[in-house]
Amino acid sequence: MTTPRPLRADAARNHALLLAAAADEFAEHGLDASVAAIARRAGIAKGTVFRHFPTKDDLIAAIVLDRVDSLRAVGDRLLASDDPGGALLEFLTAAAQQRQRLDLSFLQEAADDRPELADARTAMFATVHALVDRAREHGAVRTDVTGTDVILLMCAPNYVTGYVPDAPPDLWRRYLAIIFDGLRPEGAHALPLPAPGLQ
Repeated sequence: MTTPRPLRADAARNHALLLAAAADEFAEHGLDASVAAIARRAGIAKGTVFRHFPTKDDLIAAIVLDRVDSLRAVGDRLLASDDPGGALLEFLTAAAQQRQRLDLSFLQEAADDRPELADARTAMFATVHALVDRAREHGAVRTDVTGTDVILLMCAPNYVTGYVPDAPPDLWRRYLAIIFDGLRPEGAHALPLPAPGLQ
């Protein structure tokens, strides 16, 4: 596989503007968001959108990939932390904040068949496992908690607040605190089943 050439500064700027504008447009209008509206929001020509992303599906995949890669970058940085427990909590906070700012989870299904996205998710999941392993080895989380457990819990703080009418924007923090307390070893009881496998 050939390595993609780095984007020129102006192309990189347009690329970033496009992803941000497209994310906002999809958040407001769902999958009905138009390329023309995205171009207007980004302040660039419609043709420029198609030069970067030949199809709307390519643009959707790029948004999802950008969000996964951004979260992985946070996790990779936190792997160097001297406080593994604090690092894991910071990572889960970053994941919840990303989704709270723009909930684009509905885009994931539209991009699920992309091999580059599967590779990015695998890499991000490996980072989560490493964060959990470090936290467990330092006694910051219970011994029977796995990276898979944490991956499955990542979206939970935002998901549960979706059932609360007129929920305060920071309500997810309450549920993240409950989740993290459940990960701690203090007062832990044996879990009834092992963690499931994730593909």
